[in-house]
Amino acid sequence: MGRGARLGPCLLRAALLLALCPAAAGGTWTWLGIAAGPEKLGCASPPLSRRQQDLCEQKPELVPAIREGARLGLQECRSQFRHERWDCPAAAARRGPVDPPLAAAAAFGHQLSSGTKETAFIYAVTSAGLVHSVTRSCSAGNMTECSCDMNLRHGGSASEGWHWGGCSDDIHYGMSFSRKFLDVPVKNITGKSGSGLAAMNLHNNEAGRQAVAKLMSVDCRCHGVSGSCAVKTCWKTMSAFEKIGRFLKDKYENSIQISDRLKKKIRRKEKSQRKIPIGKEDLLYVNKSPNYCVEDQKLGIPGTQGRECNRTSEGPNGCNLLCCGRGYNTHVVRHVERCECKFVWCCYVRCRRCETMTDVHTCK
Repeated sequence: MGRGARLGPCLLRAALLLALCPAAAGGTWTWLGIAAGPEKLGCASPPLSRRQQDLCEQKPELVPAIREGARLGLQECRSQFRHERWDCPAAAARRGPVDPPLAAAAAFGHQLSSGTKETAFIYAVTSAGLVHSVTRSCSAGNMTECSCDMNLRHGGSASEGWHWGGCSDDIHYGMSFSRKFLDVPVKNITGKSGSGLAAMNLHNNEAGRQAVAKLMSVDCRCHGVSGSCAVKTCWKTMSAFEKIGRFLKDKYENSIQISDRLKKKIRRKEKSQRKIPIGKEDLLYVNKSPNYCVEDQKLGIPGTQGRECNRTSEGPNGCNLLCCGRGYNTHVVRHVERCECKFVWCCYVRCRRCETMTDVHTCK
């Protein structure tokens, strides 16, 4: 009873987020990936949409893969932006124990509905994470309705000495499920204000899925006498998710601003560039990013004060850029560790106690 009472306000906030920011509805599922999330809540609780809850009830065996997909996407988001002024909203989860629905409302509320480049990356990387985890679950034999890609069981090139075999990842099932779970149908919104945001979210979901498909690779194993590799068995496999994250980060750096009003199709905001086609893998945004330098509690922006920076770096983690010109503080940190350990007969290990002093720089 105590726990239920404590979760009540959190779930209410999450439900309120869905009511006030319907364009963010497709992304609130990512709270399932927050490390502190209670397993027993699963997919049966807000802030999932009714459609997502129904899918979970129909396919309970996929719940672990859904959670893993969210965790994978958020982890990669933190990794790609750990040195930037915006260090991924999921970083809020590291500041202490917090109920996941509340974390979703607090950490993702603005980002999921703001229509910025950061919104685009969150949607794309978590959609890619879901495809990746569901496909892995299929290949591992954890599902009854999918397994390996049966279309690549036969064929190959006899003249080149290889044939399809092994277990190719069934990317098609993973992408299909991701579309059913994440994509909110867009109906009768053409020409309305804000319609571009809904279309943008759908496009970025698909961009994440396309990134996983584009980076599929072929692995082979040799067969033959004394490793001669007379014949090779090959199969298709997904790339490591870190590679997919880097690909999406590059797309983030080159993202395209689009019009807030959707006409017959998505259009670039700049009229002079509207004849340039928009690719399926491009990330799209509607609004320019806010100032991430200074704390803004209303928008859930923590600012960069107190962030550790690199005094000698000229990159985004350098003190000049990360601290936004405010300068930085330097303090000395003392590290004590065991070192020069040796085994003494018989039978213990003797170590020295070593101390090092390190300068740590933090933004003012």
